[in-house]
Amino acid sequence: MKRGAFPWWLTFALAAGVAQADESRLIREALHGDMEAQFKLGLMYATGDGVSRNSAEAAKWYRMAADQGLAEAESNLGLMYITGDGVPQNYFEALKWYRLAAEQGNATAQFNLGQMYSNGDGVPRDDAEALKWYRKAADQGFAPAQTNLGVMYRTGEGTAKNPAEALKWIRKAAEHGHPGAQFNLGVMYANGEGVPKDMIEGLAWMNIAAASGNDLYVQNRDLLERRIGIEATLTAQKRSRELLKEISGHK
Repeated sequence: MKRGAFPWWLTFALAAGVAQADESRLIREALHGDMEAQFKLGLMYATGDGVSRNSAEAAKWYRMAADQGLAEAESNLGLMYITGDGVPQNYFEALKWYRLAAEQGNATAQFNLGQMYSNGDGVPRDDAEALKWYRKAADQGFAPAQTNLGVMYRTGEGTAKNPAEALKWIRKAAEHGHPGAQFNLGVMYANGEGVPKDMIEGLAWMNIAAASGNDLYVQNRDLLERRIGIEATLTAQKRSRELLKEISGHK
């Protein structure tokens, strides 16, 4: 995977009830110019929800809605161009559609646009520009963007290192259940970055992150367990259970 910490994201906004939607009715509405019906059809074909999955058909309906300025469709059409799913891969087209959606405030597009600048996909790599778009999405509560923003403050990419800002954004995402943020928060506690050093708290967050099955998180969790010993590990496991209850209250 490239520098972006997470994969590209699909916008599901406006999709409520898609599984139960009447395809024929949606097609009639879409052909009469209803951009939300066009978007829902695109999502149905993109995900195979109630119809056979057909990426080219998804792109067709997304484009109809995107041409009318629907941000969710612009964002998903950008995703299809970045991955080459249903359309020829074209970073410049992806950038165009992501930017149109991002400028309308679509958090998914803002995050994905940040990824393009972070990776240098279709644009010169620009960490400061990536930071700008991650912040816009993070301010809307988009956990992957909060995580990437926090990591950039932690490492000093695109901005000066700022452990306090890193902790703020990473904690927000961790408390909303994002494994990447939970792992980074665990590392910050274990190393004493922006917080007093606390290996038990660090291991507690790493335990939660490792439950996602990510090999890196599991390996680092296991290393820390060996480092602090069985008694502290059991204490961390108890703390993990407490944190999970707290996380459930944030969702």
